[in-house]
Amino acid sequence: MSAASRNEHRPRGPMPGPGGPHGMMPGEKAKNFKDTISKLLKYLGRFRIAIFTSLLLAIASTVFLVVGPKISGQATTELANGIMAQLTGTGSIDFDAIGKILISLAGLYLLSTALSGLQGWLMSGIATKVSYSMRKEISEKINRLPLSYFDRVQSGDVLSRITNDVDTVTQTLSQSLSQMVTSFTQIIGILVMMISISVPMTILALFILPISMLIVGQIVKRSQPLFQKQQKYLGLANGHVEEMYGAHLVVKAFNGEQSSIEEFERINQNLYQSAWKSQFLSGLMMPMMNFVGNLGYVGICILGGFLTLNGSIGVGDIQAFIQYVKQFTQPITQIANISNVLQQTAAAAERVFEFLEEEEESAEPEHPVSPKDLQGSVTFDHVKFGYVPEKTIIHDFSTVVKPGQKVAIVGPTGAGKTTMVKLLMRFYDVTDGAVLVDGHNVKDFTRNGLRSMFGMVLQDTWLYNASIMENIRYGKLNATDEEVIQAAKAAQVHHFVKTLPDGYNMVLNEEASNVSQGQKQLLTIARTILSDPKILILDEATSSVDTRTEVLIQKAMDHLMEGRTSFIIAHRLSTIRDADVILVMKDGDIVETGNHHQLLEKKGFYYDLYNSQFADVG
Repeated sequence: MSAASRNEHRPRGPMPGPGGPHGMMPGEKAKNFKDTISKLLKYLGRFRIAIFTSLLLAIASTVFLVVGPKISGQATTELANGIMAQLTGTGSIDFDAIGKILISLAGLYLLSTALSGLQGWLMSGIATKVSYSMRKEISEKINRLPLSYFDRVQSGDVLSRITNDVDTVTQTLSQSLSQMVTSFTQIIGILVMMISISVPMTILALFILPISMLIVGQIVKRSQPLFQKQQKYLGLANGHVEEMYGAHLVVKAFNGEQSSIEEFERINQNLYQSAWKSQFLSGLMMPMMNFVGNLGYVGICILGGFLTLNGSIGVGDIQAFIQYVKQFTQPITQIANISNVLQQTAAAAERVFEFLEEEEESAEPEHPVSPKDLQGSVTFDHVKFGYVPEKTIIHDFSTVVKPGQKVAIVGPTGAGKTTMVKLLMRFYDVTDGAVLVDGHNVKDFTRNGLRSMFGMVLQDTWLYNASIMENIRYGKLNATDEEVIQAAKAAQVHHFVKTLPDGYNMVLNEEASNVSQGQKQLLTIARTILSDPKILILDEATSSVDTRTEVLIQKAMDHLMEGRTSFIIAHRLSTIRDADVILVMKDGDIVETGNHHQLLEKKGFYYDLYNSQFADVG
């Protein structure tokens, strides 16, 4: 891994706001449901044997479960007939027959449980493999995407695809897919069992169904918008708290506590109103369903009693039928819930596939140039570039940098200084012209090979949650502890590290806020020194340190830059007086070239820039 690429910023950003367990609003739909489901099924094709086996196990388990109530009804009928025989003196209870029925029933339920457990184990394994596979592909995809993708897409959105969207897909696989199959099997199986017991009672039971569905539909119709509002205001509340917490010093400094509290109260009140209404309406569903169901049970009991007196069915059949009626509404409700889950799954899968199908960086050359033994000369040959095609920001940039030269790039904000470095390291490809290293077009190198020649120290530091030793070692992963310490000494970082409680073993927190900004900059400089690059890029590398430390770092940098081609982007012109060449940029073009004294003598744009910084110095 190159020193440059290791210093690139990892995609970081706020975690997506709450939107249910998977970070999306309830009922969020895919733009193209059929196409996305088709892609998902194709993606799951590699696991088709395991999925097919799992679904067969789910069906078998459900069938055995559905048959259970009818067999238990036979035991009840046998017991009722025995009691009647005893009362009339014509016989007795046949406990052997009842025992055999109960043993077969226990065996049936045991087999169903075993198959269900096996199916759950198998499907959990599939879901985990799919999750692993998707995240692996996304992780590999990130490294193949051009930097322009991350310029237009928020890092939080990328994180949401890796975490929330993949979780949504895999949870559907591990839970909802098998549940959908078992629910359909239950509906068909229960319907067959009910018809086998009594057609008239089945018709009566089915008559209750549309009434239940009408009630459920009306409740869902009214509660769904309220749930969406609840999620919206929950996200706003969390976002407001996170924002205020992150900027609490600014809030206190400008006396913004009261307005912050008032804004939170407004959001919280809206959250309260939508939350209690949605919870109340959803809470009505079960009581209403139970009321309709109980009315159905009364009708079934009356009709069943009449049919029993006629000898059409047994007492146990009524018991079994009531059990089936109780079970019949459950899979229907589950299917209704799963349909909503499938919509969310399709939306999540669509986002995952959108990411995996994003246009990648251009292919690496078949016969790349080796970065070994290169001297470090750099040529910009009539370079033109724009981040978007319709807006060119580098119009015609040409310069030749000799090996070992110290080149400063200066100019006002937006002149294109950092853009030139990005083109040099091929984070972007030029629109026209060419960037050459030792006469070779940067496109003739592999990206890793090209970037292995560079070491970067950026104005924005990047450190991660690990020890100071490991953060410095990131510049050269196989470096010894002694090499790390030597690099730290060269960067003037050794002294302050030794004053810390655990020294080099002190772990930086997630934001590296347990060391100062200047100390973070020192650590990134030590990391670059350790990488020992051929070409250095310093983008305001000492902007966050005090003047005394800056002098010390400058000495270390002067030693580091000996014999190396160096590019220094600077706003403080006092730091680049000893540069071999100063490139003065304005509006994407080089307007002046020369060393510090030559440019001052010209009394041009550089002269004005320099004097603007020292106008008040007497």
